[in-house]
Amino acid sequence: MQNERQPCTYILASDRHGTLYIGTTSNLLSRLAQHRSEALPGFTSRYQVKRLVHYEMFGDMAHAITREKQLKNWQRDWKIALIETTNPDWHDLAPGLGLAPL
Repeated sequence: MQNERQPCTYILASDRHGTLYIGTTSNLLSRLAQHRSEALPGFTSRYQVKRLVHYEMFGDMAHAITREKQLKNWQRDWKIALIETTNPDWHDLAPGLGLAPL
């Protein structure tokens, strides 16, 4: 997945069943690097939310933003179920995209 730009909605977690963060970006690798280095002060750096546990790619940013808003309105149990359908052990998916393990 290199450094290509593609709209994406993603979920980060602090740990299995830990604190969740939902975001949207046009460059997932770059955004993950920002979260991991704590380059952007805020929620993810405060709560150590750095593990990529789910992501969805989209053809355009409008659809990615719509999905982000939908997920943010979901109940926590629904978000956990979504994560566990494709990542039941809550592995960090970022190394599979080319980033170093946490």
